[in-house]
Amino acid sequence: MTEPVRFTPPPNDPWKGLRGVMAGTLILEVIVLGLAFPIVANIGSGLTWLSGVYLGVVVLAHILAAGFQGRPYALRLDLALQVLVIVGGIFHWSIAVIGVIFLCVWIYIAYIKHDVEVRIARGMLPGQQPLDG
Repeated sequence: MTEPVRFTPPPNDPWKGLRGVMAGTLILEVIVLGLAFPIVANIGSGLTWLSGVYLGVVVLAHILAAGFQGRPYALRLDLALQVLVIVGGIFHWSIAVIGVIFLCVWIYIAYIKHDVEVRIARGMLPGQQPLDG
């Protein structure tokens, strides 16, 4: 039985770019959620203490999570934040729509992460060479 071929790590860190994309996506989502405050305030039942605090905490959680993108659990945290945004639809349906749209973005980012992992394992990234031994 032959051992699988092992490859050198890629010369450039592919995870560095993905971490930047993930942090940038969270900040973009913070901007969109911030723009949702006037929507909730002017349409529907208005901005109450409960809805304002909930949206504020979700926005703050997104900002804090942007700093944790180097951690192994970062993608799970990001997906959990999307659930919180979708639950925010109890205050106004537009919040849930924001959550669903960004959930689609995060699912695509998870697909990209998986694809990069597979390419690293197969030695398909530029600069990877088989290890001798």
